[in-house]
Amino acid sequence: MAPNAAPTVASGQSPHEFLNPKSWKPAKGYANGVAARGRMVFLGGLIGWNGQQEFETDDFVGQVDQTLKNIVEVLAEGGAGPEHLVRMTWYVTDKRLYLDNLREIGAAYRRHLGKNFPAMALVQVVALVEDRAKVEIEATAVVPDEAA
Repeated sequence: MAPNAAPTVASGQSPHEFLNPKSWKPAKGYANGVAARGRMVFLGGLIGWNGQQEFETDDFVGQVDQTLKNIVEVLAEGGAGPEHLVRMTWYVTDKRLYLDNLREIGAAYRRHLGKNFPAMALVQVVALVEDRAKVEIEATAVVPDEAA
């Protein structure tokens, strides 16, 4: 495993190699790159509604929490867990809400995904297809062949 690899929830070690050039300052809360082999699991853009496609809150942090819970549930359907995540793209309708709530978002992230920090991007968008949605997250996971 690479020296900058983030630990996983279950084993304390990631099955993937996290890429951070030695001359670069280490990334905090995400990875600059990830190398992985195995069965790929692709998640579409998931939002902060429940499994019945109903919003339980219009609160930004509440929707992030539900979205991360949804990610874990869909990963499990593909035989994956948070430790297998290699990429996430976050789409938010208000970057200020994101930045102003980093502590609470971090707590929700760790509650659902542990200390697994894949390559990530965050983009502010004008709107999402579901009018009440404040966040949408796409993710990719790779389950190593020996774990598949």
